[in-house]
Amino acid sequence: MNELDRYDRLLLSELQRDSRQTVQQLAAAVGLSSTPCWKRVKELEARGVIRRYTALVDREKVGLSLCVLAELNLTRHHEDDVQRFEQAVEGCPQIVSCYATTGQADYVIKVLVPDIKSYEAFLHETAFKLPGVTHVRSSVVLKEVKAETRLPFDPPRPEPEARPRKRR
Repeated sequence: MNELDRYDRLLLSELQRDSRQTVQQLAAAVGLSSTPCWKRVKELEARGVIRRYTALVDREKVGLSLCVLAELNLTRHHEDDVQRFEQAVEGCPQIVSCYATTGQADYVIKVLVPDIKSYEAFLHETAFKLPGVTHVRSSVVLKEVKAETRLPFDPPRPEPEARPRKRR
């Protein structure tokens, strides 16, 4: 994969801040003209660096007040079992993220539901029936301290202006 140059990183930083900017606004923010800016964004999309654009929705305002982080263990780790488990997770809308992990759990999932009764139903109707699951350990989120979507790469600093040399 090609390295990201200064302008690519500036563009990504700006798009993470606000992806609804026009090409003209984006170009002005990073110091390019519109056409090269548009071409760079299209190239970042084509390379898969930019996967998609989305709206961030306040989960509580749409009725998903309960957030649970659950650790799951599988009976076996054969490729077919893992694949069936991961496909089932992909098809479950309440599971908004899933990570294969090291340590105590094989997977950690983030589940969003309206309330504790909904989570209990999710456990019995979905989680305990996921292929190969032998154990589920749940932690209810009391307060969301930080939930950032921006990737933590630093945009490049502005290039220093050349200083004229003093003559002696």
